[in-house]
Amino acid sequence: MKRVLSALLALSLVTLLFAGCGEKDTGDKGNVSSGQEATTTIRLGGLKGPTSMGMVKLLSDAEEKKSESQIEFTMAGSADELTPKLLKGELDILAVPANLGAILYNNSEGAVEFLAINTLGVIYITEKGGNTVNSWADLKGKTIYATGKGSTPEYALNYLLQQNGLDPATDVTVEWKSEPTEVVAQMATQDQAIAMLPQPFVTVASTQIADLRVALDLTGEWDKLDNGSQFITAGLIVRREFAEKYPQQLQKFLEEYKASTDYVNQNVEAAAQLVEKYDIVKAPIAQKAIPYCNITYIDGSEMKTALKGYLQVLYDQNPASVGGKLPADDFYYEK
Repeated sequence: MKRVLSALLALSLVTLLFAGCGEKDTGDKGNVSSGQEATTTIRLGGLKGPTSMGMVKLLSDAEEKKSESQIEFTMAGSADELTPKLLKGELDILAVPANLGAILYNNSEGAVEFLAINTLGVIYITEKGGNTVNSWADLKGKTIYATGKGSTPEYALNYLLQQNGLDPATDVTVEWKSEPTEVVAQMATQDQAIAMLPQPFVTVASTQIADLRVALDLTGEWDKLDNGSQFITAGLIVRREFAEKYPQQLQKFLEEYKASTDYVNQNVEAAAQLVEKYDIVKAPIAQKAIPYCNITYIDGSEMKTALKGYLQVLYDQNPASVGGKLPADDFYYEK
């Protein structure tokens, strides 16, 4: 979630990679001419953090050959390590920030589809050394340390401040840092401080700052607006070519992915061990963070309504945040 936008806008330079880019399957077998769908290994990419936590049970099952889906997984620290591979046909499905899906759709003339929401909001307003912030009004005149300037954390913060009667430009001071670790370090040096942090860094900070408390949950605050949208962190996107060639396999993958997210939410301790196994975050941190990471699975019409509303909020603040225009209806995958 750190300074994602500037890197994402550069993706327009790789649009030409789609020209003449054919399907690059791994492990194809079966007889397509007989009407039976061929099978292939699904090349899945994910980012370190909550975006990939929900898939760990599926990754484990696939590794142990307990799943129907055959998966080759690629982990990355930033989205710009994965998206060129998707565009070149080297990856099939990605778990990435939701607005990145819209940017890729616009920059590739609709060559990607959004499958499902896999993570709702993971951002929190935290306070050290007091109990002074219990509503948005309490932030007036305060300084907030934060990361994510020019990307979705800033847009979400501005939107919620505005919806609660505050002017982001005059009623609060936001000091932007490049990394969540910088925010935590800044808070540690002060007796009292307010910060906007994503999970799992809220959990990490709580292990270092004894009197840290969560003051506002941005996901819950967004839900209070009751405007049909939701605060969305990330989701699954797929190459349209892959979705059209392997519809049955894609459906089975989505079923198994949903089951994986259910497992993670219902078996936090065991899931935390898998989160560490796949080098996302250490198990003790994962165990504390998972209940606050809003790991989910939302597809179909509910996904479409929620995501459309969220992208509209981003577009209204900065059209570039969704690739210059709102995606057409064919962006939203239908079974």
